[in-house]
Amino acid sequence: MKYLFPLITVCIWAGNTIINKLAASSIEPSAMSFYRWLVAVFVLSPFCLPSIIKNHKKIRPYLIKLAFLSLIGMVIHQSLSYYAALTTTASNQALILSLVPLFAIFFSVPLLSKSISSTSILGGVIAISGLIFMLGKGDFAYLLHQDVTIGDILMIIASASYGAYCVLLKKWNMPLSNWTMVYMQGLFALLMLIPLWLTSNQLIPSPSSLPLIAYAGFGASILAPWLWVRAIKLIGADTSAMFMNLVPIFAMLMASSILGETVYYYHIIGGLLVLTGVVISQIKPRQKKSCLNHVKVRD
Repeated sequence: MKYLFPLITVCIWAGNTIINKLAASSIEPSAMSFYRWLVAVFVLSPFCLPSIIKNHKKIRPYLIKLAFLSLIGMVIHQSLSYYAALTTTASNQALILSLVPLFAIFFSVPLLSKSISSTSILGGVIAISGLIFMLGKGDFAYLLHQDVTIGDILMIIASASYGAYCVLLKKWNMPLSNWTMVYMQGLFALLMLIPLWLTSNQLIPSPSSLPLIAYAGFGASILAPWLWVRAIKLIGADTSAMFMNLVPIFAMLMASSILGETVYYYHIIGGLLVLTGVVISQIKPRQKKSCLNHVKVRD
């Protein structure tokens, strides 16, 4: 039963890639980004705002950090995902997003002063090879003589942005509750997205876009984070993280059945290489035991 929490979470995240693609034909990315967080903030305000007001002195020192996290994790990452959906497939989006853990590992070097293990380097090479194979539609030399679609480039930037977000979240480790973090970042995202929203040709969402906004605003922004926190508490962070590898698989199945996207051999092979690389990169090498551990102390 406890494994349902991470499983449902990854299903929601996989479904969000489908929402990205569906939204591309019914609402502008600038408006979708804004309304997503408008819904989330509106729903959370009755529950979170009283606590925010009560603990404002505790929150105030972290406002700049929360604003920056909101910028890279919610504004840049999610807005670019919506813009990417205009020119790339949901399958490509999901597979590129699976590189987030790999980006996080490499960002940990300058931000957390961590060293990169040989397994991380090997995993990175395999994952990037898989990504090139998929984007090149089975041709590793594709990038040498063809341009990658703008949507794929935007998704790579979005994934890198979220990888940095994850690392900074760990680096700063603010003593605030999960819901305070989500609400404050959502509030900052909403404020930052107002100028982008005002550039939209249609400021008011169409009726066909309302279910998509509701899914992104409630499902992906509120329900999924709550389920994920519950999963980490029940089965641990490491075990929960492994479920992340199911996102591209579920997303490709949904893209095939809902959007009618064709899954080609290069999606499968490239996807397997990406997932294999990500899993290998997350393997922690065994630390050598100190020779002192083997020395018996005499009386």
